[in-house]
Amino acid sequence: MPTDSPSSRLPAPGRRAVLGAAAAASALAALPGTASAAPATPPRREQPVRKGPRALPGGGDLGPNVLVFDPSTPNIQGRLDEIFRQQESAQFGTGRYQLLFKPGTYHGLNAQIGFYTSVSGLGLSPDDTTINGDITVDAGWFDGNATQNFWRSAENLAVVPVNGTNRWAVSQAAPFRRMHIRGNLNLAPTGYGWSSGGYIADSRIDGQVQPYSQQQWYTRDSAIGGWLNGVWNMVFSGVEGAPAQGFPNPPYTTLATTPVSREKPFLYLSGSEYRVFLPEKRTDARGVTWGNGTPRGTSLPLSRFYVARPGVTAATLNQALAQGLHLLLTPGIYHLDQPVRVERAGTVVLGLGYATLIPDNGVTALKTADVDGVRLAGFLVDAGPVNSATLLEIGPRGASRDHSANPTTVQDVFIRIGGAGPGKATTSMVVNSRHTIVDHTWVWRADHGDGVGWETNRADYGVVVNGHDVLATGLFVEHFNKYDVQWFGERGRTVFFQNEKAYDAPNQAAIQNGPVKGYAAYRVGDAVTSHEGWGLGSYCYYNVDPTIVQHHGFAAPNRPGVRFHDLLVVSLGGNGQYERVINDTGSPTSGTSTVPSTVVSYP
Repeated sequence: MPTDSPSSRLPAPGRRAVLGAAAAASALAALPGTASAAPATPPRREQPVRKGPRALPGGGDLGPNVLVFDPSTPNIQGRLDEIFRQQESAQFGTGRYQLLFKPGTYHGLNAQIGFYTSVSGLGLSPDDTTINGDITVDAGWFDGNATQNFWRSAENLAVVPVNGTNRWAVSQAAPFRRMHIRGNLNLAPTGYGWSSGGYIADSRIDGQVQPYSQQQWYTRDSAIGGWLNGVWNMVFSGVEGAPAQGFPNPPYTTLATTPVSREKPFLYLSGSEYRVFLPEKRTDARGVTWGNGTPRGTSLPLSRFYVARPGVTAATLNQALAQGLHLLLTPGIYHLDQPVRVERAGTVVLGLGYATLIPDNGVTALKTADVDGVRLAGFLVDAGPVNSATLLEIGPRGASRDHSANPTTVQDVFIRIGGAGPGKATTSMVVNSRHTIVDHTWVWRADHGDGVGWETNRADYGVVVNGHDVLATGLFVEHFNKYDVQWFGERGRTVFFQNEKAYDAPNQAAIQNGPVKGYAAYRVGDAVTSHEGWGLGSYCYYNVDPTIVQHHGFAAPNRPGVRFHDLLVVSLGGNGQYERVINDTGSPTSGTSTVPSTVVSYP
């Protein structure tokens, strides 16, 4: 398949631009102050009582970067085109947009979706909002290469493509949720340039899904009319119409059901009232949640949310949470001088348009308590220039409560270290709460952009799981200086993992892990007795020193309760090599061939 070189106007490409060549509860009460002492005589005067901050209101306007359309809105196409022109190549820009379509039918639209842009319907079902047209992601801005088409999303719409096929050529952090495509879905850019995605959930594709050049993809709890091909790692769980298990040839990993899932919260209209729908948990899930009309779950009025605008302080966000409000983060950048603390069971923190949290002065961006049913969804955490010990903490250290009936979910929450400027974090995400579901995340130490270098955007660990019974569905973690994923909790499960080791290691010594060559991409702790993973891949592209050798992609204790299915490692164009796939098992990668080395079952 052809590969095009990026033009000089584009960001420094790193590996992704040349991958084709490599072939691969109640309001806050007023708080009384302490009155000062007064002499017994003369009689004292009553001192005014100091009060706490005024209660924050719930609900309100969604702000200037949320655009709401109905079928009678004039010049919708012109407004869509204007935003796309601004966002098409703004990979590390500050623009953030949410496009909302009220229920109804729209004709002749082509909504091209650029960076930090989310497009959504406002019905309870995707079929409530039909676009006779296209929701398009292509890669013209990058000369036909889609490997940097990050940070954009589509949700809760029915699309009738003009020519029968809708194009969604994306890579990481670009979820496709609750969509109904009444035709085919093409996941590759025009010209079939390379792409490195991706994720579909709770969607129905009436026709065929056509990955073409997509290296990997995860599809969950959906229904498809067919699936065309696979390159390296295509994983399906709970998908009606999924291809049969075939790994490694064809590279399909197919689970009949998803062990546990709970769909992402979403904004919708009930009459003229905005509400947030909270889908219920499913076990052994298969197919879409909305196939029989209204999905199962509960909803909250917008008046129960503090509608946050960029510029609001962390103290205000925490005050809203203390009042019993949920958080709706409207599009924009939020600087935090203290952690956002989610301490109440059932709290929802929902971002629109890739709302972005930046922790200043080395703080953690967000922490949750060890409580039931927290839902975090739809926002980006961007590391600040002062090192944070952690960026996102799910439950405190030592959390041990049983949350099996009502787990915390982390969905479309993305983390970035560097790229938009210097950033540092020792560990990006720590999961301590039991039964947490991490459903689609991309945790990324940047390999290109501003503030990028082995020490400039230092980040040793991507995801650390300490809690028991944690499930990850769609885990993308890349480029960390040491371990990308470390899993210490018992009974952990991962369905689909995508990883690249850090490109920019200066030499073999920089990644030496005691006697072991390199840090595994995915490590299960030595004391763990039960763990399982399906469809896991790790790639290396050591472009600074192509002679670097990585011993293995995966490390785990060798015991019967620790099991893996369908593993692969790939050397991209021979820039570095793997000696083994997992522990001391699996063949080495082979020179410059960019052919995966695979292990079907371990042990």
